[in-house]
Amino acid sequence: MKQIDQYLEDMLEKGASDIHLSTNHQPCFRIDGEMQFQRGSEKFSAEELRELLYEFTPDRNIEELEETWDTDFAYEIPGTARFRVNIFNDHEGIGCVMRQIPSRVPTFEELNIPEGVRSFCFLQKGLVIVTGPTGSGKSTTLAAMVDLINRTRRQHLITVEDPVEFKHRSLGCLVNQREVHVHTKSFSNALRAALREDPDIVLVGELRDLETMEIAIETAETGHLVFGTLHTNTAATTVDRIIDKFPADRQNQIRSMLADSLKGVIAQTLCKKIGGGRIAACEILVVTPAVSANIREGKTHQIPSIMQTGRNVGMCTFADDLLKLVLTGIITPEEAYANAIDKTFLQKKFKEEKIELDLSLTALDDMDMHMEEGENVSKSEKALKKLHVNPRDIAALRELIKILASDENPDERNGHDALEYSQKLLDLTGQNDAQTLMLISASYAELSHFGEATEWAKKAVKVAKSNRQKEMLVDIQRYINLYKRGIPLRGESL
Repeated sequence: MKQIDQYLEDMLEKGASDIHLSTNHQPCFRIDGEMQFQRGSEKFSAEELRELLYEFTPDRNIEELEETWDTDFAYEIPGTARFRVNIFNDHEGIGCVMRQIPSRVPTFEELNIPEGVRSFCFLQKGLVIVTGPTGSGKSTTLAAMVDLINRTRRQHLITVEDPVEFKHRSLGCLVNQREVHVHTKSFSNALRAALREDPDIVLVGELRDLETMEIAIETAETGHLVFGTLHTNTAATTVDRIIDKFPADRQNQIRSMLADSLKGVIAQTLCKKIGGGRIAACEILVVTPAVSANIREGKTHQIPSIMQTGRNVGMCTFADDLLKLVLTGIITPEEAYANAIDKTFLQKKFKEEKIELDLSLTALDDMDMHMEEGENVSKSEKALKKLHVNPRDIAALRELIKILASDENPDERNGHDALEYSQKLLDLTGQNDAQTLMLISASYAELSHFGEATEWAKKAVKVAKSNRQKEMLVDIQRYINLYKRGIPLRGESL
């Protein structure tokens, strides 16, 4: 029995979704979305934690960790559970996050997936995207969809994942699951090879770069059904995110291809249930001829209004699903409000249904009152108010970190707070967002830790190159030159 297994068994007993092991910290569990330290435990030293982690980490991943400073893989306690593992380095030393992968694939009903999603599983061709922030349950939703396909169709299904999470036995379908860095070098390589492997359905764990995105669209266009994931907050913005990934001179072509191949988008977020546990709130976009025309003509701003009137074809907005969860007594109105994208519209719905909403904990009304009275509120305080309303608001986190790390007013800056919020942002966006990596870099620079700032900036360079973000590459190089001269960032457009 490996030493890590005891920690994982404690995690399962507590009903935690994740365990965090960090240098100079006690073990920390995420339970119902909140972090809880294991009080009474000893804090890990860097040497102790490295020894613990290296005991179960494959040699290939140890080499990758020492070369690139982070690595991903899956770990399994036979007969108990599987875990998705990320090992990384931070300013304290080595660290690790392990997420439980349930041994049984949950059903649509257990996951609160609207019935409209089921129809996507019976498409013959096209592109279907599941989107949402990190930790919103995208992988679980896709697993439920694959399980339904596997039980009801007689076709060949290929998955490309990093790492393989839920394992699917071949039932009605022949299922081949490939893991990036173990069975293939990259998502794009595996997706390109899949076309020669006689697939009917292809699942791509993450559309993380332009090349993968392009091949996925082409695969859908050639008569295959393709599922993929992205990190966007709403169904409508997913379309823009895909198009914006491509160079300006290709965007009209991609817009036309996407209008023909995209069949649906499922956006989701996790809400805290009354009495404990979490449940997904979903938004569903079904690409009807009207939606397709808007994509082709570059009028994606009109998609949300189409979604509000498209319930008869399976469409659903976040406001609709959140309201349903409140009316059925699953979540509180305050939790629904905290997770809503269009908060004003949801408030209107609450008034129509005579649902009382207590905003006293959000401090949003207090901020507005102070502003009206002319009270002097700092920029960082304003940004914090937004996070009180929705702690997963990526835009608000970025705004706050930028102020704390690089504002020209020294009273606004606080490098330690900037680093703390940067870690929260990293949890939401993952390691493949160059802007997040640069904000971490700027936070270190504010603390005059220019070596660490440069290392994070170099990580941002790799990501920006992979995503072909040419303008950002120029900015990052300029920041690195400042760090080499011991100069932090001031008033920069991070």
